[in-house]
Amino acid sequence: MDEVTFKSDTVLSDVHLYTPNHRHLMVRLNGMGQPVFLSQFKLLWTRDAQTDSGAAGGGHSAVPAEEMPTPGPGSAGCPRGSGCGADGTDTTGRAGPGAQLDEDGDLDVERRPRAASDPEPAGPPRDKVHPMILTQEEEDTLADGAGEGRPQDIIRIEHTMATPLEDVGKQVWRGALLLADYILFQRDLFQGRTVLELGAGTGLASIVAATVARTVYCTDVGADLLAMCQRNIALNGHLTAAGGGVIKVKELDWLQDDLCTDPEVPFSWSQEDISDLYSHTTILLAAEVFYDDDLTDALFTTLSRLAHKLKNACTAILSVEKRLNFTLRHLDVTCEAYEHFRSWLQRLEKRADSRLRFAVEPVEASFPQLLAYERTRQL
Repeated sequence: MDEVTFKSDTVLSDVHLYTPNHRHLMVRLNGMGQPVFLSQFKLLWTRDAQTDSGAAGGGHSAVPAEEMPTPGPGSAGCPRGSGCGADGTDTTGRAGPGAQLDEDGDLDVERRPRAASDPEPAGPPRDKVHPMILTQEEEDTLADGAGEGRPQDIIRIEHTMATPLEDVGKQVWRGALLLADYILFQRDLFQGRTVLELGAGTGLASIVAATVARTVYCTDVGADLLAMCQRNIALNGHLTAAGGGVIKVKELDWLQDDLCTDPEVPFSWSQEDISDLYSHTTILLAAEVFYDDDLTDALFTTLSRLAHKLKNACTAILSVEKRLNFTLRHLDVTCEAYEHFRSWLQRLEKRADSRLRFAVEPVEASFPQLLAYERTRQL
């Protein structure tokens, strides 16, 4: 073949294949020429909504079968047990009075085209189907879900679906949905707090946190990705406005020791924001950023550096999906990225520091599900 059909570095998130109660709509091309989709994720605020969405146990709600219409006044009904079929024929094998049989003894039903003068049927007329050309306007992408739910029950996220490895932050990953779900479950923990999310990607978890938190610093690297975060925040202003939270999109490079304060750089930090970050932050978030060992090293180095500068004790909530792979080196199914992540947690627990002490507690993914997605065992 002269042309390359598939690239080995293309990564695809499968969240869009399993998440119910949403739609995916291509809305534009981003600055990299990648198609951007708008998806809707449903919040299960009430017990009834939780049951309807099939959140309990991760299943889907059953759709009841349609009831058969009862015969109308003009219908020819059949007495129960009389042997009369639904079409008026005799189910006992005998032809009715006046029925005509063909030469083989089969019932011969004469069919004729319906004349224009025939009266309309007793039942409702069938809908006529006309071809339509559907157009997508900009304001349609900001609509309230076209009847799929109340605005306060829907999170709208712009994202891509297949990207090179360096752009995976533009996709929606299941670990971010789990983290957002945990925030909804632990709303009291976030009430009025200042939160910093590292590697925010599309900003999903930051948006959910801002429904209860006072200030959320949504951070990542890359102007195109951060612009997508900013757009998603605008799409969900109806959610954050209700809680009064403020989301500030900022660049935070894990490979740099200091925050960028150059006003010419998009999404740089002001001195006021830096002072607020170090003075008031008590919760750190990170989801699905442990897929590469070098990035994992950089993240934990950043966590340690921030912990030295933060004035308050803080809680870091980390979400990861264990991805199993068969490797030739082990000749077995392994999860090396997850094992490297776990080794860092053990290293933090053993760290001897006169000022800092880290305690690590696992959180089982068994808390009630308040966001519609597929919660797998690997989360």
